[in-house]
Amino acid sequence: MSGARVSARGWGWRYSGRRASAVSDLTLQIEPGERVLLLGASGAGKSTVLQALAGVLGGDDEGDQRGELLVDGRNPADARGIAGLVLQDPDSQVVLARVGDDVAFGCENLSLPRDEIWRRVGNALDAVGLRVPFEQSTSTLSGGQKQRLALAGVLAMQPKLVLLDEPTANLDPAGVTEVRDAVARTVAQSGATLIVIEHRVAVWRDLVDRVIVLDPAGGVLADGSPDAVLTEQGRNLADAGVWVPEFPPATPQRTRWMESQVLLQGSALGVGRRKGVTVASGIDVTVASGRALAVSGLNGSGKSTLALTLAGLIKPHGGDVAAFPALAAGAGSEPARWKSRELLTRIGTVFQDPEHQFLSSTVRGELSIGPRAMRLPESEVDDRVDALLERLRLTALSKANPFTLSGGEKRRLSVATILAARPSVLVLDEPTFGQDSRTWRELVALLAELLDEGNAVVAVTHDREFINALADHELVLA
Repeated sequence: MSGARVSARGWGWRYSGRRASAVSDLTLQIEPGERVLLLGASGAGKSTVLQALAGVLGGDDEGDQRGELLVDGRNPADARGIAGLVLQDPDSQVVLARVGDDVAFGCENLSLPRDEIWRRVGNALDAVGLRVPFEQSTSTLSGGQKQRLALAGVLAMQPKLVLLDEPTANLDPAGVTEVRDAVARTVAQSGATLIVIEHRVAVWRDLVDRVIVLDPAGGVLADGSPDAVLTEQGRNLADAGVWVPEFPPATPQRTRWMESQVLLQGSALGVGRRKGVTVASGIDVTVASGRALAVSGLNGSGKSTLALTLAGLIKPHGGDVAAFPALAAGAGSEPARWKSRELLTRIGTVFQDPEHQFLSSTVRGELSIGPRAMRLPESEVDDRVDALLERLRLTALSKANPFTLSGGEKRRLSVATILAARPSVLVLDEPTFGQDSRTWRELVALLAELLDEGNAVVAVTHDREFINALADHELVLA
């Protein structure tokens, strides 16, 4: 099998209800079997290009198209089965209730023989390192495990065009290597064309033979071999927000509090239940003012569940979480018993999936919810919202529906909604997912300022640069 050919001529796409185009004036050609790393600042239209090539634009995503985009000389919508797409949000790709059935779904739609389907399912799950029973419920998987599941479903189909949108963003370091190597083996064996979006260039640099950088203003900013693009144009690309290993973003200087107070304490915590067994137990953790705690570890080790437990959103399966007077301020010592209004100014939570917390039809409306619930004067609400829109590069999107944003923009918005309320403790699950180097720098700087003011941060993350920049302590779950 050979790979698919991709060509674009003056192609563009504007989502319905948006004034500006997500992509415009895109002209390029990708030959069969080429391996391409697609880069660009957050919001440059990278995900839109991949969805268009997979033939899924124009269905639920209404909009206007210009120019020509072809896969093997055909409209992508008429060439389905040629391309396999892994989306930014793995939850959106889980179709069936059991792991094996979910991986088999694409193969079944290709009308493959039953024995061939289940051979491919086993091989694909093994390739991506998701070693769980076929009958395990997909609802029990962590976010990182669901990413592996989505990739396994695509690899099992053996498409001519493999499209990957941030496939390793929520994976632990071992998982990143395992998934990258699985992709490398697959495209080497099949000759498939590969287009992968990943902000962290170093992961894929040695695997790809071409780098294409999209210009947010339209067209292509750079195109060539990895060395030619990243070495010769590295400084300019870094200034434009592209992650270039040789030009990392600046990190803020922290002013660490000497008189830190304990705000939350977890003692002998047990979190998560899987088939009646606690996922992680015996966890002791302290959250203090002016301090950042990073929670890291393998996918499926209970990190996100621990975060939700500390945030008072679920009860522990063992041990207890106690809020100290400096945080509780008369609300009681058990955060899980607090009312939503009591949580609002005390503990703010950013979920792993940003869409799970959107409530408004506009970006500005979303940022206003917390301050208005605190009954702040409208002038102060506007000041807080305007400042966050500006710093996190969301001003031009203030009237957009949050669900139409790119993955990186959604993540910034979800973090900004908590920053707008300024709670004493911020619990963040993968806060830097999908960020270009400029927006990463701004997010880290904002959090550093809050820490210097005496707030506390708990961050579930695999982002080693984030940990090095902010964390005072790191808790590694086995």
